[in-house]
Amino acid sequence: MRIAEISTPDYRQLHRETESNTHHPLLSEIELLIQQSESISKDQPLPQTLPHSLRQSLTRLSQLAPFPSNSFNLTIWKLSFRLWNACVDLSNAAALQSSSSSAESIANLRHAAADMLFLARDVTGVPSPTIKSSLIYYRTGLVWHDLKKLDLASDCFERATEILSKIDIAKITDAGERKLILDLNLARSRTAWEISDRNLAVTLLNRAKNMLFGSPDHYKALSNQFLLFGKSALSREDDDCSLNDALRLMNESLDLCEKGLGTAKNREDTMEFKSMRINTLRFISAVHLQKGEFESVIKCVKVLRSDGADQHASLPVLAMKAWLGLGKHSEAEKELRGMVGNKDIPEAVWVSAVEAYFEVVGTAGAETAKGVFLGLLGRCHVSAKTALRVAHRVLGESRGGDSGSRIRANVVAQLVSDERVVALFAGKAVTNERKAIHSVLWNSASAHFGAKDFETSAEMFEKSMLYIPHNIENRVFRAKGFRVLCLCYLGLSQLDRAHEYIEEAEKLEPNIHCSFLKFKIYLQRKEQSSAISQIDAMLSCLDFSPHYLSLAAHEAISCQALSVAVASLSKFLSFYISGKTMPTTEVVVFRTLVSLLTQDAGSETEALNFMLQAHSRASKLGTECFFGSGETGKRELKWFALTSWNLGSRCGNAKKYELCGEFCRLASDFYSYLDTGESGENSVMILRSLVLGVTAIIALEKQNKNTLTETQVKLAAELLVRAGKIMASLLSDGKDCIMEPELIFMYTLTAYEIHGRLNNSAFQLLVVKTFAGSKSCNYNYLLQLGIFASQSPRSNPDVSTFALNECLSALIASASPEYPTIALIIRKLIALSSVHKGDTEDGEAIQKMYKQAYRIMVGLKEGEYPTDEGKWLAMTAWNRAALPVRLGQLETARKWLSIGLEIAEKVSGMDTYRACMEDFLGGFQTKVSSEAADMI
Repeated sequence: MRIAEISTPDYRQLHRETESNTHHPLLSEIELLIQQSESISKDQPLPQTLPHSLRQSLTRLSQLAPFPSNSFNLTIWKLSFRLWNACVDLSNAAALQSSSSSAESIANLRHAAADMLFLARDVTGVPSPTIKSSLIYYRTGLVWHDLKKLDLASDCFERATEILSKIDIAKITDAGERKLILDLNLARSRTAWEISDRNLAVTLLNRAKNMLFGSPDHYKALSNQFLLFGKSALSREDDDCSLNDALRLMNESLDLCEKGLGTAKNREDTMEFKSMRINTLRFISAVHLQKGEFESVIKCVKVLRSDGADQHASLPVLAMKAWLGLGKHSEAEKELRGMVGNKDIPEAVWVSAVEAYFEVVGTAGAETAKGVFLGLLGRCHVSAKTALRVAHRVLGESRGGDSGSRIRANVVAQLVSDERVVALFAGKAVTNERKAIHSVLWNSASAHFGAKDFETSAEMFEKSMLYIPHNIENRVFRAKGFRVLCLCYLGLSQLDRAHEYIEEAEKLEPNIHCSFLKFKIYLQRKEQSSAISQIDAMLSCLDFSPHYLSLAAHEAISCQALSVAVASLSKFLSFYISGKTMPTTEVVVFRTLVSLLTQDAGSETEALNFMLQAHSRASKLGTECFFGSGETGKRELKWFALTSWNLGSRCGNAKKYELCGEFCRLASDFYSYLDTGESGENSVMILRSLVLGVTAIIALEKQNKNTLTETQVKLAAELLVRAGKIMASLLSDGKDCIMEPELIFMYTLTAYEIHGRLNNSAFQLLVVKTFAGSKSCNYNYLLQLGIFASQSPRSNPDVSTFALNECLSALIASASPEYPTIALIIRKLIALSSVHKGDTEDGEAIQKMYKQAYRIMVGLKEGEYPTDEGKWLAMTAWNRAALPVRLGQLETARKWLSIGLEIAEKVSGMDTYRACMEDFLGGFQTKVSSEAADMI
């Protein structure tokens, strides 16, 4: 604002006086500088040296004070006014250029103009020079304050205050001057507040209470300043000190409003004071709320509502939060629901209130929040951001699994499925909000899915699908949504629903994920044939990887669909043969396959097939490459060997002799890979496998009732040769103790059988003799060998006689002979001799056996030797005399009759027979003697 020329009653006289002082060199210098500032056009920048030069001139001028005459002072005032007006013009031009540097330079010129007045303050002839001087400082201070040069502003305000302190305020009657005094005090207070001298600022405001002069405007200004300071204190860190300061300042503001009402001169002032009072009360309520003084908040709200004048949007929010703080949730709910009908409440305020309510009430307030939101939606336009914010707030950071999370999710599901809410997110303008609400719903569904709450998860995933546009760009997202819904309904065992969703997903994006999920559905439906067919469908997918076959096998195993698991792993094996790099070693796949098949008693043939494949791959790749190196490889190899042996044993017990033989031969090969010759345990297992394999070949012949082919016989012979070499090696190394006697016996028996088919009787006898000489031999094994050699289709009497004689010798030599067995052996030997010996040898050999039997019976208690066997010996010996009698071989006949009688004497129960035999033998001997005499 420009300053008018100085008015005085005798202006001409004053002009002459001032004209005479303009010739002072220093004043002339200052005037030149002022003229320079006046001559600057709008397009020219203010010279940076001008303020500095003017300040130097003023410094020299201040050294002349006090000035020599009043006219000198008047000249300075005139120059000051010219400089001020030039500054006004420069400021207007600088405002168009928006230059901060020029603004500071102009402010410096203003400050110089104010200092010039201060130097010439003892002037006469100027109306109210003190007021004018302080006014210039006040305005300069405002300029510095706007430029954020608070120290300079404070200096100006303090200089203005110092000037005014010399006059009696009470005597001032001019309204403008009174307003200046108050405005100066308020400006000084604001500056002190901003430089953090809060105590001084408040002191100055309190001092201003003496500068109101009963003016309503003064009351308004001071009340507003107290309120502004209260707001500032409220916005600081939320500590008790700041809140207390804010409350005290606002109470001062409220008190000034109350007092100002008494000074109101018209209706406009009254209404303005009431409005200020209401506004202050609202802020006081906010302070009480932050301090946790909820009762005070309710009192303030009731006062504000008492006359019905205030329906501000913040009142229900304040009341609701206060009721929540007091724990009266029903009252808080009333306030929240009442907000729906208040159209003046901004959307952001409403959302904030919902958040505050839900934060305190939690899950119990979810339904209320939904109802209020839908009510607001029907009343006015609500943005998509608001709906997103409410949904996110109600869901919270739920991890799913608890009842509260489930309730909140259900409420949000109802909210977001409302057609009006869905419509909020339609269109390109809300693309980001639509993506955000989809993410919120998706994340909630994922949390519930992770907690295995599939029902809630499915509901949230379905609602998230509402926010995926039906276009080509989003078809992948829709397909993904359908796939996760399929997973949810799989978890709920609603297989038909799951199948519907995966069909929809496959239409949008056919890939391995869809194919695999269909496979899972078939498994859970127990449609194993469809599941196996789906494996082929998986192989045809463009994004197929062998890893899915492994997953399919795991799924099938968990569903006890072993045939499906086998089919999957069989496909998996084909990738190894093609040479692809696989995540799992080939031997593990084979092991898994065989393990699965061994669980089914009818799958031995398939298991054998995979075992043969594994053996073939190991032979092709090398055992270390196939099974692995080190201890891992040994464990794998041992597993295959032991499994082959167990399967062979199981098949043998089940009379599946062909499979038994195959498994045993495989076991021998696997154990051969393990055999290092150190402990001999693997060698024994090889021997067992070979012997059992040959036994299975022989058993198969009997089962099928077909004679073994030449090829089968040669195969068995080869196996026995291997077994024989291993057994010989173990015996030579002194490791016969680790071989079971039964094993050696079985080898001997099978070797006898197979070599009998090869007509190798010499080897038959050799192998039996070798066995008889081993530590593993006992009379029971010899007895079985002797009987078997005498009764088999390809009997060998030499082997049988040797075995039975060895057995008889062993029994006789024992401490407690088993006479029933001895009797059996003697009968067998007699039978063998009777059948296979010639006539010349028959008598002597057979008589020796009878006599040996007699000698055994001598000294035995009655019944110790089997009676039936004794009777048989006596009767057969007696009957053997019949043929020699007919042939006239009387001596031979007599010997047999004597042997029969001798044996009969040792057998109980033959008394009658013995008497007859004695009579017959006596008569026979008489006859023989008479015939001998006749011949002489």
